[in-house]
Amino acid sequence: MKRFQFLFISFLIIVSYSLNCQESQDECRTKLSLAHEPVKTKDYDKAYTPWVFVKENCPKLSIAIYIDGEKILKHKIKSTSGDAQIGFVKELLDVFEKRIEYFKAKTPIGIYGVKRCQLMYDYRKELRIEDEQLYECFDNAFILDQVNFTHPKSLYTYFSLAVDLYKAEKKPIEEIFNKYDDVMEKIEEEIKNYSEKLNTLIRKEEKGSILTKKEQQRKSVYQDYLKTYALISKNIDIKVGTIADCENLIPLYKKKFDVYKTDAVWLKRAVARMYQKECTDDPLYEDIVKAYDAVAPSAETKMYIVTILIKNGGSQSEISKYLDEAYNLETEPYKKSKIAYRIGLILKKNKSFAKARNYFRKSLKLNPSNGKPHLAIAAMYDKSAKNCGNSNFDKRAVYWLAAKEARKAKKDPSLIDTGEKWAQIYESKAPSKSEIHQCACSGEVIKIGCWINTEVIVPEI
Repeated sequence: MKRFQFLFISFLIIVSYSLNCQESQDECRTKLSLAHEPVKTKDYDKAYTPWVFVKENCPKLSIAIYIDGEKILKHKIKSTSGDAQIGFVKELLDVFEKRIEYFKAKTPIGIYGVKRCQLMYDYRKELRIEDEQLYECFDNAFILDQVNFTHPKSLYTYFSLAVDLYKAEKKPIEEIFNKYDDVMEKIEEEIKNYSEKLNTLIRKEEKGSILTKKEQQRKSVYQDYLKTYALISKNIDIKVGTIADCENLIPLYKKKFDVYKTDAVWLKRAVARMYQKECTDDPLYEDIVKAYDAVAPSAETKMYIVTILIKNGGSQSEISKYLDEAYNLETEPYKKSKIAYRIGLILKKNKSFAKARNYFRKSLKLNPSNGKPHLAIAAMYDKSAKNCGNSNFDKRAVYWLAAKEARKAKKDPSLIDTGEKWAQIYESKAPSKSEIHQCACSGEVIKIGCWINTEVIVPEI
């Protein structure tokens, strides 16, 4: 009998608990709806109170708690100050943490973990968080989910913290170099990604098709990302500054070379950094290039061999052989475009302008969203203007070609201002309106000889 009474009481307790839970769940759903409706109209202050109830009483109910919560709290942070603001910052940090805990499958660490790290960094003084803790936060996110760690600002913050810790003598210089390579390779990966997406739309336009409204929007997004990544890349190079100069690089690589001389990744990073920092005069550079080519021969290694041949006074035929080999070895379009551009620069420096233009055009065909080849071609026209054309007028007409080419660079979102600036410089060197009027040649076609071998139309006046 006593056992029956115990079981009956237990049953009542379970039923009562279940009913209470059900009532609580129902209330949470009601409150979530009361919060979500004003969120849709951006009335975040009205949404806050019912949202807090749901977050505190039914944190596993729906991912909408955290999607709406992020919007609500960002508004609160923006519209408050002082202790109230920091309170909302802490609450948003908790929202990110709880979303990761309860909805892990729908919460990539590379996105939401990084958002949490960035928020802590932005309010580090108010939250009294040390650089070591912040760096560890970003580093863990990068290690766990590098694929989704793409936000430009956070990539810069991540590397910036590493440099600051090095300057505070809390990180070794080798770790800074490795982190630089990690972050820059990630940025290059994202630039490739958005360049390829943008190229698809550019090629559609070049064929005469009109982009849809959605395509125009996507094009604008891709351009914005490319412009931002270019800026972040530049700022990272500024941040690393003199840390990665030859004085630091050469002793470090000499010390490590025997250990890593068969490690393709180490060799690739070492030779790239020495090349970028113009440490190529040291004999170590040649040793690393040869080791890299022996371990992992590729288009890239052949390009580095060319730099050695040029330094050592190699024959033009041998240099050309390696340049052609480098271009033919690469099969991936984006990488091939970069190889073609580098070859063009080498040939341009050697004043082999016709061959250089050929490679620049190959680069543009493979990656039309990169405007640098256009600027390089324009610069070669500029250098050749005095030598191409039968008369002074015809020679100066070459500057119209240069200006036209420079403006084509503006399709590259990172070169909009630069392309226009150079176009105006070249136009200032071309014949003036009064000279066009004097020669009575408005609208006429001028044939430009020498390596340029093309035509230019005199502007209508």
